[in-house]
Amino acid sequence: MTKIIFMGTPTFSVPILEGLLEAGYEVAAVVTQPDRPVGRKRILTAPPVKEAALKHGLKVLQPEKISGSEEMETVIALKPDIIVTAAFGQFLPERLLQAPVLGAVNVHASLLPKYRGGAPVHYSIINGEKETGVTIMEMIKKMDAGGIYAQRSIPILTQDDVGTMFDKLSVVGKELLLEVLPEILSGALKPVPQDESQATFSPNITREQEKIDWQKTAEQIDCQVRGMRPWPTAFTTYQGINWKLWEVSPLLETTEAEPRTIIKRTKKELWIACGEGTVLSLNSLQPSGKGRLSIQEFLNGSGQAVKEMEKVD
Repeated sequence: MTKIIFMGTPTFSVPILEGLLEAGYEVAAVVTQPDRPVGRKRILTAPPVKEAALKHGLKVLQPEKISGSEEMETVIALKPDIIVTAAFGQFLPERLLQAPVLGAVNVHASLLPKYRGGAPVHYSIINGEKETGVTIMEMIKKMDAGGIYAQRSIPILTQDDVGTMFDKLSVVGKELLLEVLPEILSGALKPVPQDESQATFSPNITREQEKIDWQKTAEQIDCQVRGMRPWPTAFTTYQGINWKLWEVSPLLETTEAEPRTIIKRTKKELWIACGEGTVLSLNSLQPSGKGRLSIQEFLNGSGQAVKEMEKVD
């Protein structure tokens, strides 16, 4: 029986791990990130993949850094046939990549060579892409640059955000991996080199990228909000207070007001002027120190001081 080491961390990885188990593959160990403090109370929380692995009685390894760790030596000593990774979150050293007889494959949430890196789903939505997908690729030392075994695309709908796309792509990734893995293991399927001239990158989102740039059009800002929901969340500032923007809607209305200007405020609506004369409606937000509110809840409560023709930052 083929011996697999699975490496993954977030919810995205769980269906892929469980798909391997359901298909009858032997998963000798699961490697994931260490438990981390989560939430305002900083409660130490296990990664979703660890919870899934323990549910199935699998051996779990959690190195702070895989390179040079005891956990890496344990993986090598297990003599796996292949390593399968899906959003593990760390670089794999070359010695580890060369340990399995059949190498290592990665389930990557983009249509490579576009969006190599740690935040491919975020950038696909932020940049207004109409589709994204999953790539099954060989792993080499260079990040997400290995040859491609298979790809499958799916549309990005106007209501999709990072959360919904991760849910969809994890299922696509599981199905595609299980389809092609037998051919990879037998050697019948060979990886096709990527076109380096088409490569683009998706580094982790910075705090500066989270802030709304009101010079962008309403549609671009909507993409930014959805491309950062549910994490890390886009925000703007008004009267010295940060507002997380959870849901917005580009409108057909146009305006001559300067971008950042609050051009309409009623009991149920809050409109802001954006770039190129476009207008954005805020539908759900979260003022600093408060819970998430619908715009009606906000305007009828803490939003009473919001005035037309003032500007957000």
